[in-house]
Amino acid sequence: MTKPVTFAATGDSFITRLLHKDEAFEEVAALLHRADVRLANLETTVHDSKGYPSAQSGGTWAMSPPAVLQAMKEYGFNMIGWANNHTLDYLYGGLEATEQHLNEYGFVHAGAGKNLAEAGAPRYLECDSARVALIAATSTFHPWWAAGEQRRDSIGRPGINPMRYIMTHYLSKEKLEQLKAIADSVDINAFSKVLIEEGFMNSPGQDVFLFGNSLFKMGEQEGTKTEPHPRDMQRIIKTIEEAKRRADYVLISIHAHEMKGEQKEAPAEFLETFARACIDAGAHAVVGHGPHLLRGIEIYKNRPIFYSLGDFIFQTEVVTSQPADFYEQYGLTHDHNVADALEAMSANYTRGLCVHREVWEAVVPIWKMQDGELLEIELHPIELGYDLPIHRMGWPRQSTSSAIVERLQALSEPYGTKIDVEGSMGRIRIKKESGSAKWSDGQNG
Repeated sequence: MTKPVTFAATGDSFITRLLHKDEAFEEVAALLHRADVRLANLETTVHDSKGYPSAQSGGTWAMSPPAVLQAMKEYGFNMIGWANNHTLDYLYGGLEATEQHLNEYGFVHAGAGKNLAEAGAPRYLECDSARVALIAATSTFHPWWAAGEQRRDSIGRPGINPMRYIMTHYLSKEKLEQLKAIADSVDINAFSKVLIEEGFMNSPGQDVFLFGNSLFKMGEQEGTKTEPHPRDMQRIIKTIEEAKRRADYVLISIHAHEMKGEQKEAPAEFLETFARACIDAGAHAVVGHGPHLLRGIEIYKNRPIFYSLGDFIFQTEVVTSQPADFYEQYGLTHDHNVADALEAMSANYTRGLCVHREVWEAVVPIWKMQDGELLEIELHPIELGYDLPIHRMGWPRQSTSSAIVERLQALSEPYGTKIDVEGSMGRIRIKKESGSAKWSDGQNG
């Protein structure tokens, strides 16, 4: 048998401030350093105005000084995924500069690149006891952010590794006929009809009705369904199959804001399908982030799926600049500054992510695997300073409250996951049966 390998993962690091080392930092860094593999999602571009601001952003336009990567090194991270909804906030110049600085600081990083082959490629970390591959992707992005494939007759396009999805709405026959009548009364489909006729757009199919940009079908059970885009799903599966032949372990990092209906804590259906397909293809863990709060944990075929680990560092309120587009959204002029703009967005900090305590509470899982088998998972709660002044919020500290893990316990129940609460931390116990690891409560995906 090979030696056990220990993994640690975190959610979003939207880091814009330089690190001040204190007791909270020392405790969190010591926790992360227990692991051989330490994974983060970097949700900001890293450069000194090396790119032009995009016409569309991931929310705020995220740009941080390169020195923040030293803080990520100090915490102990050695693998970084950076495919997310902020990767191209500063267009290709910002992307290229961020990649340059990630290389300078010696991180193994994945999820973006000069073309689709680079963005989707597995990247490898050499540990004492194992070689570990990282594949990073995002389902939350503006369409033109997707990296383009290289051809013999055309250069590729820089961007992120996309995991697109198809959303289909189902209506009864009667309601679908009403929708078609509405479409005939206005010009919502006029442009798409012309595009299809002229060959610039494919027809959605005979059983699909296009209403603007939304797909509708007739169905006995009304509702909305999502599924992974087959081309992206197949491409990522092929990459996993390559990586598992070249590494002992394969990790998937997926940045996804999409949810079930209005339930932000519940991942969209396509994310569950995607994560399980990754495990089926040979991945050893799927690490999710994006919605800025915790989602449940599933153990599928004795491998962990963390649907969202929440935030690790979250400092959106101290960005130092924003382009004119941001100010214009809130009716502000050149006489206003970035503090004015952030206060306008949050209605003086009475709405938005800053007012929800659960956004500022997360977990850091530490899990151990041996010969591909999951042995145990510890869940260490952290909090990011919800009660502090807005300009000081965002650094992680270990929490002494059991409430965070208890909330995660409830979110994980639909997946049959049993989390034991031990003081403030949680534990998922695995036991051996007939030579293979099984759930301690007999359940498995």
